[in-house]
Amino acid sequence: MYLCGERAITRTRLNKLGITDVVNCTLDVPNRMDPGVKCVQIAIPDRPFSQLDVHFDRISDLIHKVHSRGGKVLVHCVAGVSRSATLCIAYLMKHQNMTLFDAHHFVWTQRKIVRPNPGFWKQLIAYERKIHGRNTVKMVNSIVGSVPNIYLM
Repeated sequence: MYLCGERAITRTRLNKLGITDVVNCTLDVPNRMDPGVKCVQIAIPDRPFSQLDVHFDRISDLIHKVHSRGGKVLVHCVAGVSRSATLCIAYLMKHQNMTLFDAHHFVWTQRKIVRPNPGFWKQLIAYERKIHGRNTVKMVNSIVGSVPNIYLM
């Protein structure tokens, strides 16, 4: 699974990495892939009120299916910070049995700029409770508003 912003996507790079499937989490970035690359678009704005969680199971299962058949998935949004990172974290929780804390940490170690918006964090917290029956991250108040407690550690 690969995660990036839309500017990093080139046909040469996709071919070099062997990308077989792309999840495009943008409203207006076109799917400009080679004919052999399958694309799924989740047209949703990067806003705290956007309901990205309705796509968690479908996209997580898609990523798992692609990996099971030996394919490689690229998940991207405009900047590779919030929407795409959120979907990658959801996948790791569901199919790699990671906690939200561990899934975020894993994605962050690969891409230091990931930072889901507060609304997506709340959705990930609810998803973790649904999948694992407990939470490893919670939202807390800070001087900049509601943030996940891992940002304050």
